Amino acid sequence: MSSTHGLDELWVGRILESVSDLSYGTVLITVHDGRIVQIERSERRRFDMQENELTKPAGGKTQRVK
Repeated sequence: MSSTHGLDELWVGRILESVSDLSYGTVLITVHDGRIVQIERSERRRFDMQENELTKPAGGKTQRVK
């Protein structure tokens, strides 16, 4: 890949891989002296509190889980 910033196919692939299945989160690209040196990915998972606080055991009664 030709560009003025020198991104090659390897780095483009790594960046796309980092964001491909990310629903919530961040991708941080670290650059030193005009070159990419690191990619960090932080993923956030969101849960509905009502679904997490309650479970239904085999008996069918709803119980609160702590």
